[in-house]
Order: sequence, then structure tokens, then C-alpha cells
Amino acid sequence: MTKMKQPGLDNRHRDVSGEISRKHGNTTVGTLRQTYGDGFAPGVRSDAKLSTVLAKTGARSLSDYIKKN
Repeated sequence: MTKMKQPGLDNRHRDVSGEISRKHGNTTVGTLRQTYGDGFAPGVRSDAKLSTVLAKTGARSLSDYIKKN
């Protein structure tokens, strides 16, 4: 497992090499709604995983999904 430093000014975590961590496919829609609002992934249960949303929509990443919607 990668060791994480404290969050930066943009509240994203960086590992010890300085790389910004990515959202994992097992992040739930409910967690993402806390960041992106209640309208994130409409019609999807809050306990669904990001990987499920990406597979259903054909998006390659969270950023890709956000750009498309």
C-alpha cells in the first residue's frame, strides 16, 4: 500500500512521490455525491460503486464521466 502524506491545498492526497491519488473504482456513489452534489449519477443507488457507473456509461475515469455529464 502506498503511504499518503497530508492533503494539499486542493484537498487531494499525494503519495510520498508527490503523485496525486486517484479515486478508486470501489468508491461509492454516495461518497462522490458529498463532493459533486446530489445530482451526481442520477438514478444510481448511493451504495453503487464508481466502477459500476463507469462500466454502465462507458466512461474511462471519474474525470471522463464528469466531462460527459
